[in-house]
Amino acid sequence: MIKKYLPSKQSITTIYIVAMGIVLGASLYAGAIVAPVIFHSEAFLGELLSQYQEGILMTQNFIRLGFLVNILVLMVVFYEFFQWKTFKSDKVTLIASFLVIATGLMFTSYYLPDIIAMQEMGEAMTKSSAFIATHKGSEINFKIFSFALILLMVKNIKKVNA
Repeated sequence: MIKKYLPSKQSITTIYIVAMGIVLGASLYAGAIVAPVIFHSEAFLGELLSQYQEGILMTQNFIRLGFLVNILVLMVVFYEFFQWKTFKSDKVTLIASFLVIATGLMFTSYYLPDIIAMQEMGEAMTKSSAFIATHKGSEINFKIFSFALILLMVKNIKKVNA
């Protein structure tokens, strides 16, 4: 009787794949569309904002994206753990899952707070080698996150179609 009200395995998998697609799409959109517009705001507004102010705006986008990333990380932990526990996982999926979890948490728990803290120290700090290195690290981290997420999506889509 209760089973009738629980979502099917296929429904859960579909929701999981869609959630991965949403976060991947939001990530790519933030990096490929939003960032170039914000960091070239002078093309639309004239010399209204400094690069520091543009960075503050971009950070707000990434803070909001971080909420989605954290929700997805939880979904990956639970879904892929269940897959592994029921022997429905392979090495590539486990590696991709680990990378999504690790890089997602590094982005939201290490890079983002560090960047925010440096921005709060003022504009001069955002021109320092420490900020530049942290920012570059976050970009590399997020590229690994996106690649691992694509891989995880593809593996799960293939499982659905198998």
